[in-house]
Amino acid sequence: MTNSTLFKSDYYLTDGGLETTLIFENGIELNNFASFELLNNAAGRTALKNYYISYLSLALKFQFGFIMETPTWRANKDWGSKMGYTLDQLSDVNRLAASFMKEIIQDHAVNQEVIISGNIGPRGDGYKVENRMTVSEATSYHSDQIHAFSQNVDVVTALTINYVDEAIGIVVAAKNTHIPVVISFTVETDGKLPDGTSLKEAIMKVDMETDQYAQHFMINCAHPEHFKHTIKEEDWINRIRGIRANASTLSHAELDEAEDLDPGNKSLLADGYLELKDKLPDFRIIGGCCGTNHTHLEHILNTLFNKETDEVNSEIHR
Repeated sequence: MTNSTLFKSDYYLTDGGLETTLIFENGIELNNFASFELLNNAAGRTALKNYYISYLSLALKFQFGFIMETPTWRANKDWGSKMGYTLDQLSDVNRLAASFMKEIIQDHAVNQEVIISGNIGPRGDGYKVENRMTVSEATSYHSDQIHAFSQNVDVVTALTINYVDEAIGIVVAAKNTHIPVVISFTVETDGKLPDGTSLKEAIMKVDMETDQYAQHFMINCAHPEHFKHTIKEEDWINRIRGIRANASTLSHAELDEAEDLDPGNKSLLADGYLELKDKLPDFRIIGGCCGTNHTHLEHILNTLFNKETDEVNSEIHR
């Protein structure tokens, strides 16, 4: 098991739906839903900087730590090659993304604890299982991106992972590189991974196969209504620390077909987080995913903490 000293604060904020915000709110076209290409020009870097600052400011308001995810969810071999990037160029992109995060922190993080996370996405589409790999294949596949991050970030976080063997491979690759890692699974409307595996089975199997090396687990790219019923009072839920939910209650298939952004019902979303906070003993990381922006997160934080602001502040400063 890893002995990292990360994630020691009571609560952390992270960002929301980066790509959906850039596309639907900022009017920016993203090639293959890849935001890392914005690092290549001044206008793109400004859009990214403004996006992250909105969440840094919100974290400061609540006096929470902040987890800054690099915009590299699609900066891996398969997606990169579709856009004409070589492996060396992708490594440069991942390192550049980490450096860009450090610049934002230096210029805009005001007396805040900020953790830089190298963001990793699935080899295939996050909404469905494709290009399925064995553990060994997944370890090899993700090692290049993890290695590029290894000297430049505090942790790597794999988001929207939809089957267990890829998750195990990512953890093994991180362990081989001696870097902390977080795994975030996505689920369908029935609360199960797209291949039918339950969250309980997925988390327990990853932990069993990797000697609990992962820092913790998260759930992302699904609405709380889809999975809150699966959270039972059993030991495995102690390994879930964070939620990055979608704004919409639509299924992945419905979201794939949608031409317009569904911003969802902020109150329903916030109430879902509140229920999950009550159910999860170590719930500490709050963020969003598709369709959410900083206003969704502010509504969630107000719902979770407004009535206990004094208590939260005293906990953080103890």
